[in-house]
Amino acid sequence: MLKHLFIRNFAIIDELELDFNSGMTALTGETGAGKSILLGALNLVLGDRA
Repeated sequence: MLKHLFIRNFAIIDELELDFNSGMTALTGETGAGKSILLGALNLVLGDRA
């Protein structure tokens, strides 16, 4: 289970630190907020190609 995520210098994200609690986590936000960029960073961590 993912408990902590730290991203630095990825696309429009200068620095982001997230702590996840047990249960479901939903990403919400307006257009251009960076939801897809956050998922792209997770894909790279999980072995996707850049």
